[in-house]
Amino acid sequence: MISISESAQAHFRELLSNQDEGTSIRVFVVNPGRPNAECGVSYCPPDSVEDNDIRLPFTGFDAVVDEESAPFLEAAEIDFVQQELGSQLTLKAPNAKAKKVDDDAPLIERVDYVIQNQINPQLASHGGQVMISEITTDGVAILQFGGGCNGCSMVDVTLKDGIEKQLLDLFPQELSGVRDITEHQRGEHSYY
Repeated sequence: MISISESAQAHFRELLSNQDEGTSIRVFVVNPGRPNAECGVSYCPPDSVEDNDIRLPFTGFDAVVDEESAPFLEAAEIDFVQQELGSQLTLKAPNAKAKKVDDDAPLIERVDYVIQNQINPQLASHGGQVMISEITTDGVAILQFGGGCNGCSMVDVTLKDGIEKQLLDLFPQELSGVRDITEHQRGEHSYY
């Protein structure tokens, strides 16, 4: 479930040596499965471990994960990098914003997973986001933009050169294109 590098394990062992005996590391996701999901690591004293928590044994300590966070921490990686200007603990959790879907899941779920994990993080840097509304019978993904993308003059370029290209590369046999249903001039959804 979670991969912890040797350097990160050594860092945790050092930190835990100053804590009460039996203290573990808790890895968690706040707002799992949502665009604002955030991952964290904290100390987990023995009396804070719940019956349904998952214990992951590492050399010299355990990592504890709550049941709700577990599916969103699938394939997570924790690393500790030491550089000249300091050190940094990094936690990468590619499934934090959306639980990984199976390869045989319905197409709309697989497309939504890509949107939440690959496309929306790129759009978020500009305050934007995109959501999938439906997939037509002829394989067109119907998308709606929001946030900073709504009314943006570059939305057509983002849609055709970015999102459509990425989705068609990932789903070549299943998707034939994408279409935006946002009415950008009025700043609202076309169905209203």
